[in-house]
Amino acid sequence: MYKQLQQRGMESPPVNVSTLRDMKQLREPIACLTAYDASFAQLVDLGGADVVLVGDSLGMVIQGHDTTVPVTVSDMIYHCRSVARGLRRAFLMAD
Repeated sequence: MYKQLQQRGMESPPVNVSTLRDMKQLREPIACLTAYDASFAQLVDLGGADVVLVGDSLGMVIQGHDTTVPVTVSDMIYHCRSVARGLRRAFLMAD
């Protein structure tokens, strides 16, 4: 059914909103971790995280600001694109 999964070396389908809804209904734990670049996103994905979050906290963690206020939408887009390149299964969420 999921031929593209075999091509990508995946055993299970990618997580999507329906998957997360079903997990909630079944009271299954949902693992969510933060990543800001492709290499870390790949590690988190391989570790089995269901959701990977790119948050505006990147302003403090990556950019060295004292607050998240200086983070722009362009910054968020850039980091989301980078993280998306490292994901195969996990659902990407931005905050």
